[in-house]
Amino acid sequence: MTLFNIIAVLVTLSAIFSYINYRYIRLPGTIGLMLIALLVSLGLIAMGPLGFGFEEKARLLLRSIDFDETLLHGMLSFLLFAGALHINLEDLSQQKWIITSLATLSVIGSTFLVGILSWWVFIMLGLGLPMMYCFLFGALISPTDPIAVLSILKGMRVPKSLETKISGESLFNDGVAVVIFLILLDIVTKGHAITPEAIVFLFAREALGGIVFGLAIGLLAYWMLKRVDNYQVEVLITLGLVTGGYALADTLHISGPISIVVAGLLIGNHGRLFAMSEKTRTNLDMFWELVDVILNAVLFVLIGLEVLVLTFTREYLTAAILVIPIVMLVRFISVGIPVTLLRFFRSFSPHVVKILTWSGLRGGISIALALSLPASPHRDVILVVTYGVVVFSILVQGLTIRKVVRALHSLSNSSTRV
Repeated sequence: MTLFNIIAVLVTLSAIFSYINYRYIRLPGTIGLMLIALLVSLGLIAMGPLGFGFEEKARLLLRSIDFDETLLHGMLSFLLFAGALHINLEDLSQQKWIITSLATLSVIGSTFLVGILSWWVFIMLGLGLPMMYCFLFGALISPTDPIAVLSILKGMRVPKSLETKISGESLFNDGVAVVIFLILLDIVTKGHAITPEAIVFLFAREALGGIVFGLAIGLLAYWMLKRVDNYQVEVLITLGLVTGGYALADTLHISGPISIVVAGLLIGNHGRLFAMSEKTRTNLDMFWELVDVILNAVLFVLIGLEVLVLTFTREYLTAAILVIPIVMLVRFISVGIPVTLLRFFRSFSPHVVKILTWSGLRGGISIALALSLPASPHRDVILVVTYGVVVFSILVQGLTIRKVVRALHSLSNSSTRV
């Protein structure tokens, strides 16, 4: 199938599912799309024995799409830039210590704690995954997905400081998790440990290099924006920043996600204030909001359809069910420790740990990293468990987060009155 035909099918399905969700189901956009795509996929599987052949055609379509390449080296740059464009740098600076802790120490701690606990689950079920593969699973499932988180946050009435913590963490922690994932994958594939010096160098090159590179390309785009007053040209400059910047970061082996987030923050703050007219700001926001909506729709449809190419067994499904509460518990611990320590120096919103735990959605990035694993007897079980955690995260946590936040705020207000 040609690239145009693949895009045509995905965009058409996204449009149809969006219409169905808006007219009849009325769920939040991305959640509704994924649920409809998931139900359609299960329907195709159920129809398989009837001999219609739709299931096989759908599988051929999905196998022709490299999910890892499509998301991590394609859609992600646009979605991250669109998200970073609307985050206030001053608000982010006020939350810098908690965001830094959640995006680094919490991800590292969660990687190994999830790995150890899931290893016991796999042993108990007779699946026997090596410890290093369990740590790989911990690395890919630990970061919250900025795409899922930001799409759910839209329209939620939460305190500004809490919204900044959630969105700031989600925008940065995926870059750190990818670095950890690559280090562990190198150990697994090469069969030997990497020296501490090599780990420090890799982290510095990917993460710190991403920050410096993001500032450089962001400043270059800012310089160009300041010297023109034509919104078509200025939108094109930001489009070149995202596509060219991410591609060059990949070529230089530095973190593309971190680079684009930093550049997006710079353009969305200093660029918006000092380099754009009101007309440009309006048109730029409209363009990137539309890009965000379209790509989010396609991505969540893809996540829902991905069930067609997974291998399910009773043991795999049992492992997924058992691992879900483990991931939630570890999220609570990895968020609770830094918040508890930082309480000695600053105050937090009531129930912040509970809200950060329940709003820690997993999404397409986790699936993409799982699909990037090399072929092995252990890849299928990691894929199914990852998919189970992601589906639970988006459908259950995503659909209830507003109610959870309202309930906790009501509880906090009633406690204050007492």
